[in-house]
This record gives sequence, C-alpha cells and structure tokens, in this order.
Amino acid sequence: MSLMVLLKLLGSLALLMFGMKAMSESLQKMAGPQLRHVLGAMTTNRFSGMLTGMFVTAAVQSSTATTLMTVSFVNAGMLTLVQAISVIMGAHIGTTITAWIMALDFGFNIGNYVWIAFFIGIILIYMKRHRVGGDFLFGIAFLFLGLTTLRETSFELVTSDANGVLQAFFARFNDLTIWNSLLFLLIGTVLTLCVQSSAAIMAMTMTLCATGIIPIEQGVMLVLGENVGTTITSNIAAMSANTQARRAAFAHLSINVIGVVWVMLLLKPFFGAVCSIVGFDVAMPYSDSAYPLKVSVVLAAFHTAFNLLNTLLLIGFVPQIEQFVCRVIAPTKVDEDEEDSKLQFITGGMLETPELSLLAAQKEISAFGRRMAKMFGICKALLELKNEDFAKQYTRIQKYEAISDNMEIEIAKYLDEVSEARLSPESKDKTRSMLRQISELESIGDSCFNIARTINRKLAGNEHFTDSQKQHMHQMFTLVDASIEQMNRLLSGRKSQFDINRSYNIEHEINNYRNQLRSQNILDIDKHQYNYAIGTMYMDVISECEKIGDYIVNVVQARMGKK
Repeated sequence: MSLMVLLKLLGSLALLMFGMKAMSESLQKMAGPQLRHVLGAMTTNRFSGMLTGMFVTAAVQSSTATTLMTVSFVNAGMLTLVQAISVIMGAHIGTTITAWIMALDFGFNIGNYVWIAFFIGIILIYMKRHRVGGDFLFGIAFLFLGLTTLRETSFELVTSDANGVLQAFFARFNDLTIWNSLLFLLIGTVLTLCVQSSAAIMAMTMTLCATGIIPIEQGVMLVLGENVGTTITSNIAAMSANTQARRAAFAHLSINVIGVVWVMLLLKPFFGAVCSIVGFDVAMPYSDSAYPLKVSVVLAAFHTAFNLLNTLLLIGFVPQIEQFVCRVIAPTKVDEDEEDSKLQFITGGMLETPELSLLAAQKEISAFGRRMAKMFGICKALLELKNEDFAKQYTRIQKYEAISDNMEIEIAKYLDEVSEARLSPESKDKTRSMLRQISELESIGDSCFNIARTINRKLAGNEHFTDSQKQHMHQMFTLVDASIEQMNRLLSGRKSQFDINRSYNIEHEINNYRNQLRSQNILDIDKHQYNYAIGTMYMDVISECEKIGDYIVNVVQARMGKK
C-alpha cells in the first residue's frame, strides 16, 4: 500500500465527514426555529413523538443532532423522559436515509456532477441572503465528492495490492463464527465512537464490502456496531447534564443494545429476509459489475430494517424502558444551595444551532431569575432572625451572592460562544438582550446582599428596628415580591402574553412608597422615635428594595426588546 493511496483514503474520509457536518448544520440553521417548536411541542403520545423524531432526523440528516437536541430539551424540562424516548426511536428510523443516499452513489456516479453544486453554492454564499443555502450545497457536494473518492481509492487499493496483503489480513476473520461476528461488531462500535460519525463508518463499510475486502455477512455486523457506537455521543454530552437528560441518553444506548441482541439471535433468517427482499444472492461474485451497487443496497436495507423493526417492537414498551433507565440512573441527593450553584441548561456546551443555543440560554436566565427570587426570600427572613438562625441564613445569602456572580459570568461566556456563529439580525438582538438581562439579574443579587449586610450591621451594633419600621419594610418587600413574580413570569413565558404595564405600575408604587418613607423617616428622627443610626440602616434597606425594582424593570424591558 503506497503512502499516497493511504493519504488519499484518509483525506476522502475526512472530506465525507466534513460534508455531512456542513450539510447537517446548514439544514439545522435553515430550520432551526421550526425544529425548536416541533420538538418543544411534543406533548401528545409516543407515536407522534416517534414520527417527529423520524422526520426531524430525515430533515437534518443527523440522528446525533436530533438526539443531542432531545437530550438538551429534557435537560431544559421541555420534554418528559417518555416523550424523549419516543423521539429518539424515531430518530433511529430517520437516520437510515443517509445510508440510502450513500448507496445511490454506488449506482450513479454523482461525483461527476458535484462541481455544478460547488459553482452554484459559491454564488449563493456571496449572496448574503442565501448564504445558508450555499453552505448546504457545499456540504452535499463535499459529501458526494468524499464518497466517490473513497470508493475509487478503495478500488485502487484493491487492484494495487499485488500480494493480497489486505485481503489476506481480513480473510483470517471471514469465517462466519460467533467470535468473528462479535469482533466486527466491536470494531464497528469502536470506530464509530472514535470518528463520532456513524455515516462515515457506514460509507467505509459499504466500500469494504463493495470491493470484496470483507464479506457482506461481516459488513452487517459492522452496521450493528455503528448503531451502538453512535449512541455514545449523546451519553458523553449528557454526563454534565441533569438526571433526566442522562436517563434519556442512556435510553438511547439501551434501545440500540436491545436491538442488536435480538437481531444477533435471529441473524441468519433476518439477513436472509433482507437479501430476499432486495434480490441479492450472497453467492454473487465480487467481479460482477453489479456487485458494488447490490451490496450497498443490501447494507442500506439491513440498516433500515433493523432500525424500523426495533422501533416498532419497542415503541409499546416505552414506559418499561423509562422504569429501567430510572432504576439504573438514580437521582443524586445534593444540598439545595449546592444544586442552585450549578447551571441547569447550558452545561453540555453549545447546541447544534444558534437558535437552540439561545433557547437554552433563555431557560438558564429564567432559572437565574428564580434563584434571585429565592435569595430575596432569604433576605426577608433575616429581618426576624437572631443568633445561630441568622448566621446560618446570612451564610446562605453569601453563597447566593457568589452564585449570582458565577451565573452572570458563565452565561455571558456561553452567549459569547454562540455569538461567534453566524447569527441572523434577530438572533444578535436576542444575544444583546440576554447579556443585559443577566447583568441586571446579577445587580439584584448585589442589592439582596447589601440588604443582608445592613441587617447584619444592625445586629452587630445591637440596634433594633421599631415595629413601625418593620411594618413598612414588610410592605416594601411585598411590592418587590410582586415585581419579581411578574419578571419571572415573563422570563419563563411568552412575551406576547405579557403586560409590561403591570411591571411599570408596580415599579411606580415602589418609587412612590420609597419617597413617602424617606420623608417620614426624617420626621420620625426629628421626633426622636429612633436614633439617626437605625434610621440610616432602615432607609438603606428601603433604598436597596427600590434599586431592585429598577433592576427588575430593566430585565423586563430587555426581555421585551425595549430600550
């Protein structure tokens, strides 16, 4: 084997992988918002979930992309585990179209026509409005160019292999024993795990079988291994996600492993039935000119039959699969504050499309708002606590202040990563809005911490608020609570259903009440109802509450797209 042939083989494989990635990403960009709404609306039954997963995967040409989106939606609480399992099952069917596209290239040399796609693609790329369409054409052109080059290089490799070294190596494993079959199953799994692309390994499998290097019987074992290997990606991505997301990823693995087990038990009759349907004779000689096309069709048909039958067999056992993965992956018990210190929705890194990534970021911002509501609730409790109870809750406030700082930094980093992708003007506006939201939410945390420090200073100085002051502070807390509730309703809901005037009205009430209390405070100090020191601390608490009201309005305006 010459070095040049080897490099050409590796390069064609890289070209194939790049083409698949570019084509999938461009399709997702074109259909990003629609994919989000389609997957997000999965609230009916397991059969509609299966159909959704099938059509979405067929559209984006990547079961990995669909599975990662599904896992991220489970992580974000937008899909239940049962819904996710049915979507993943459908993705297994949708991904089989890729194999048929590859089989098509063995019967019709599409590589001769990719140059037209390149030419049209570059024109569309320079037309900024159609840039994504150009990316798609480039992706599909690279895909078929890689396939054609891989096939031609493989045939060149076989014909140049005068000593039969390559055939001799694989011939050692051509006996159809259970151990050889398991070996090829393992090879398919490991290769897919390493390359992170079942489509690329499927192309290699078709090429190896079409050139006669390995028999078709071992080729189907590679196909089964690819089905197991492709599930590893989602499990890796879910490692840092929440419990439900890890369960969804594990269900993906379990479904394919179950399928491989029953297919191996019925391999001979199952494979024979597939060959009979497509009209393939296993005794067909490699030298036959029709052999490459026939064998690639058999592999594509086997891949489709396996995933289709496995899904149809298991779709009725989704509740049982859910129970199984829930037993295997038990929820971890963590301290409430420790749980709040972790990001929930963007832990797995940037998603496949900017639109989905921005959705995950908005879910994280919504969680940020809920944490700030909890932090303000602790502040209110501090007013009535003393000694050890106060020290414990004051420590919690300090933790939450650190949490708010960290959340702002981490979400900002994530949004910065998303902004590096090519974003539409609307997505750029969303990114700027989110950056403003997290800055204002972090300021709410700062004000809550300032309230806690003021109360702590009051206790350290052995000062006491009067009953009247406490009553006024509780009234102010009630107004701020109402404002926070409105903000969180907006952050977790739809902008079109939100009345911003309600937030404006509450903010005006807070301002007016602060002004009223400020004037009353001066009069009360003059009347010696309390000393100047306690009056200053009292107004510090009131002023911080008023600041929180301003920050909340800023969050609302940013979310609503107002300056």
